[in-house]
Amino acid sequence: MERLSEIDAQILALAKSRCDVLAEIQRQSGAEAASFGTLRGVQAANPSADQEDFAQRLQRFVAGITFQTAVRRTSIAYLGPEFSYSYSAAAKFFGAIDSLIPVNTIGAVFEEIASSHSTYGVVPIENSTDGRIVDTLTMFIRKPIRICGEVLLPIHHNLLAKCDRKDIREVYSKPQALSQCRAWLTSHLPEARWVEVASTAVAAKIASNTPNAAAVASREAGMHHGLDIIAECIEDNKDNVTRFAIIGDEKVAATGDDKTSLMFQVPHQPGALADVMVMFRDNGLNLTWIESFPVPGKANEYFFFVELEGHESQANVRAALNALAKTALRLDFLGSYPKARN
Repeated sequence: MERLSEIDAQILALAKSRCDVLAEIQRQSGAEAASFGTLRGVQAANPSADQEDFAQRLQRFVAGITFQTAVRRTSIAYLGPEFSYSYSAAAKFFGAIDSLIPVNTIGAVFEEIASSHSTYGVVPIENSTDGRIVDTLTMFIRKPIRICGEVLLPIHHNLLAKCDRKDIREVYSKPQALSQCRAWLTSHLPEARWVEVASTAVAAKIASNTPNAAAVASREAGMHHGLDIIAECIEDNKDNVTRFAIIGDEKVAATGDDKTSLMFQVPHQPGALADVMVMFRDNGLNLTWIESFPVPGKANEYFFFVELEGHESQANVRAALNALAKTALRLDFLGSYPKARN
């Protein structure tokens, strides 16, 4: 016990030292030290998968809580309720879960930032199985709030219940989760009725109080509501990943491994989009994502969401944006930020 107390004292002393360093950098530079307090470049030599996972979770927690203590107390809006996948993404990125604020819709996350009620927001932007998240792109059109980070969250769906599999009559989850588990559910629970609800966390809560009901949700949601794991990882695509955008009024410094997001509309005429692609090519910019989205009320006209490698501080990125601004009917710069690390 004495040795354990010594270790705890060392941990507390190091955490206080990190707070002091963050606060000093803040005073000297006027900029937030290592945006969001993220720890960078800390890794054991040749770590195992378990060691790497533990290190990442510990670093995120330490970074989050020391940043909140030393630099700025922040509030982070996410699509709730607690233990939804958006909650998991927010916890993965920020570490300090006591700053997370659940809201009912993706639109409400944007409203939280626009009204300055929250410092940051976490919204899903793309799923590797289902593609773009329509509600999020719609809100960027209405409120083009800056993106200042991203997080990749592997999505593993589990069948959760308080009864045996043979007794399950209804399966609750959000539509996307049910769709992503379609083959498994059809094969293993062909007689069960699918019931769509607002989120996987809500589904877990319903299953905990409903006889002969199951939920498709995360392991964490199941543990929170006292559900048993009937089957693990039932998603049809085992590489199922959702990419979340971190939104907020923050300009993030270049790290050398960044991406830039923007949204634009070009004239509805032959070659207009091709001309834009030439601008990116001529400036040596690699596009990592392009998505078209209908302009509301205008048939056959589109907004284009684009992500490219590079930071707004780079000359070639600025040159491409300046060229695009001269021809676009609308151009919204959505931010430059570090690429997500798995």
